[in-house]
Amino acid sequence: MRSGNPALKDSTFLDLGSGRVVSRDAGAMTLNGTVNKTAALLVITLAGALYTWHLFFSSNGTANLMPYVLGGALGGLAVAIVLMFKQAWAPALAPAYAVLEGLFIGAVSAMFEMRFPGIVLQAVGLTFGTLVALLVAYRSGLIRATENFKLGVVAATGGIMLLYLVNIGMRLFGFEGMAFIHEGGPIGIAFSLIVVTVAALNLVLDFDFIETGVDAGAPKYMEWYAAFGLLVTLVWLYLEMLRLLSKLRE
Repeated sequence: MRSGNPALKDSTFLDLGSGRVVSRDAGAMTLNGTVNKTAALLVITLAGALYTWHLFFSSNGTANLMPYVLGGALGGLAVAIVLMFKQAWAPALAPAYAVLEGLFIGAVSAMFEMRFPGIVLQAVGLTFGTLVALLVAYRSGLIRATENFKLGVVAATGGIMLLYLVNIGMRLFGFEGMAFIHEGGPIGIAFSLIVVTVAALNLVLDFDFIETGVDAGAPKYMEWYAAFGLLVTLVWLYLEMLRLLSKLRE
């Protein structure tokens, strides 16, 4: 069992003390429960996003959103790291992550919308359209999460993350960085298309991971943790959709 999402890894559904899957007698994870928890996190994320969105546009674009961008991004990262080691805390920390990511996404979306009117609605539509399409393809068996498929997606995801980290490091030390990551042009658009594809394929791995946990009788709190992991992928996919659409607009 493998996922490109760092929040969903091979050992997640195992009892850390014994290395065995927790018994269903303790209260088992269900598919409906995971769907409901995912929906709840999406609503919380939307509420946070609407707050910073309204703050920005009610001030005619003059509000300083950087505290929300930095606070949401760094705070969300901190919560995500804690959750990766403390899955049992997911019922409390997953909603906190959703709030922080909502504030971050709302601020970023407002700035994109100011520059490219209509881009946010397009990105949201493409993100959830991709989610539904891949879910249907996965449930119908058109896409199967084989071991080779998982290995390829994990390797591609790791390569992209490494590239982003190198780019950040270059900029911190005063170098120009990799322009194609942020700028338009054929190379930049092609790169964003690849990243969007890899992010979307991570959804398939997440579906497989959730299904495996349900079949294994993972503990009930894992519904929140699995929903959190799926939200991580959706946030990434949405941000990459925004980046791709902005390059196409340019």
